[in-house]
Amino acid sequence: MTDQPRLLIIGVGSIGERHLRCFQSTGRCHVAFCEPLSERRNEVAERYAVNGYESWEQALAAERFSAAVIASPAPWHIPTAQALTDRGVHLLIEKPLSLNTDGVSQLSDSIKRHETRVSVGFVYRSLPALQQMRALVRSGKMGRIVQIQVQSGQHFPFYRPAYRDIYYAEAAQGGGLIQDMLPHFLNAVEWIAGPATKVVVDAAHQVLSGVEVEDTVNVLSRHGDVMASFTTNQHQPVNESVMTVLCQHGAARWELNGHRWFLADEVGGDWTLQQSFDHQRDDFYILQANAFMELLEGKAEPLCSFDEGFTTLRSTLAILKSRQSDAWETVF
Repeated sequence: MTDQPRLLIIGVGSIGERHLRCFQSTGRCHVAFCEPLSERRNEVAERYAVNGYESWEQALAAERFSAAVIASPAPWHIPTAQALTDRGVHLLIEKPLSLNTDGVSQLSDSIKRHETRVSVGFVYRSLPALQQMRALVRSGKMGRIVQIQVQSGQHFPFYRPAYRDIYYAEAAQGGGLIQDMLPHFLNAVEWIAGPATKVVVDAAHQVLSGVEVEDTVNVLSRHGDVMASFTTNQHQPVNESVMTVLCQHGAARWELNGHRWFLADEVGGDWTLQQSFDHQRDDFYILQANAFMELLEGKAEPLCSFDEGFTTLRSTLAILKSRQSDAWETVF
């Protein structure tokens, strides 16, 4: 146990606490955290019997950490990552990587120079059903990818009842569907089809009370020759997310909420279940935590590299630009 790496969780809001809990459950590292709010800091330290610090600077002065999870608000991701990279700390950076490109190229150079091991927290990449579907699609057995369709929605007031009081309420803090939920699916599509090359969006605030950020979004994107569409909202009664990949000689479908995937290769036929998994919400993050530990140990590549996270950030920023221009925007 004494030889296990020490991991610092930076920020213990809902996602940071989940990271703390899930990394602790792996039994593969010692965990501590930092949190500026004293009441929250004392509460979490007592709940998980771990050290809590006011800041990452205080934590690094007290203990030697080999890695950190940056789960602070998105505007702080890049400057915090830069400071920790310069101190030799490996990183899991929560999504989104940032809300703009300021400092990203400098950080990328530092990561290469220091050989920092970095993964960006697009947690869907840890899910075996999506991994299996992607492997089959990219094998070429069904021919080239032609089109990808994403349909996703959930009732945000039910799943995130505090949405009015957190970052979500302000676009400048990473709020709104385009910066909050959409990047998960955009990143998954880019993982399968490659980077978006151009995008166009229709977005509006339609339902959610107490906020003005968009809660209903339709996006069209091109990934080279592959066409993609995203129909998303944060107010429908049923929680569901489905990705359908159409190829020349068949199709595949991934259902996030059922943790399963299907194939269809017979004209006039139906979807054939390939495999399903029994996952609870924490399981996503435990899988991600174990993958990050494999990265630290030099046994695996990152689930989502820094460059891939940057690619999704650029696509997201192009979508935001399209909302202002009301036109197609080029990404790459």
